[in-house]
Amino acid sequence: MPPEPTTPPAPRATAPVHEPRREDCPWCGSRRLRTRLRAPDLRRRTPGTFVVDECQDCAHAFQNPRLTAEGLARHHRDLRDAPPQPFAERVRSARRHRAAARAMLVCPGFAEPESWLDVGTGHARFPEAARQLFTYTSFDGLDPTPRVQQARAAGRIEEAYTGRLTDPRIAVRLRARYDVVSMFHHLEHTPDPREELRAALGVLRPGGHLLLEVADPGSAFGTLLGKWWHPHGQPRHLHLMPLGNLRAELESRGCTIVTTDRRAPHTPDDLAAALSLALTHVLPKPLLRAAAPLPVLAAALDHVLAPVFRRTRFSNAYRVIARKALD
Repeated sequence: MPPEPTTPPAPRATAPVHEPRREDCPWCGSRRLRTRLRAPDLRRRTPGTFVVDECQDCAHAFQNPRLTAEGLARHHRDLRDAPPQPFAERVRSARRHRAAARAMLVCPGFAEPESWLDVGTGHARFPEAARQLFTYTSFDGLDPTPRVQQARAAGRIEEAYTGRLTDPRIAVRLRARYDVVSMFHHLEHTPDPREELRAALGVLRPGGHLLLEVADPGSAFGTLLGKWWHPHGQPRHLHLMPLGNLRAELESRGCTIVTTDRRAPHTPDDLAAALSLALTHVLPKPLLRAAAPLPVLAAALDHVLAPVFRRTRFSNAYRVIARKALD
């Protein structure tokens, strides 16, 4: 007697990588949204088009629909395998990091901290640079990728935490432990920037300082360069927050804004990064080497014009230093 036919197993469902599209602003709740940008993944060329909407009331820009936790996890797996930063870029980053750390020294009443947590630290290049100014400070790092463990093994930080600051297990463990919490271009990557700020204040001691640097969605380069503007960075960047929104949020949580700065945090790479992305996207590989001098010339132009860009709407980032209330 022939065997009975069997039904092949159903294919395993693939987890969605996007949440449902929002009809309101995640920052202020307004339903007056406009499409700011449609762009593919220009860096890794993963399939699909990503949309960035902007609120016409508060100017908050956000990915819509947003990546799910699974989509974000896939991205972080890609980051784990990213090539090391070139030496020249590490030198420039170290200079910027030292300048950011030095900004803390001019804060009224600020003394050398006992403990400092760098959130979204990656390979912990900021703690490595800041230790040159704060030799008696213990620097820890937190990052969603295994890079933070590699940084601890390399001696750049004392303690390494893998995960997100909003994870209750991490938040409870680190509660009120730090004198300073820093986030450099980290809020743009977080699913909920407000919750990230709340968690950051939770691990700060009373009177502690929060040091933030964030891409400025109001930069004229965002309009001029569109999808080629590096801070748009789809699908990596989930939120772009205007300075006024971030200030108001921190003040609503009882913080004192110590200083804001749009000049020093400007990174002179807008033209070079845009041109590199465009060339890589439109030219076949055999022609890329011939076009290599063009981004170099654009980088030179970025640096020559940086003093002007820093003082105008072309500045591409801002810094906020806020002090947590004492009680």
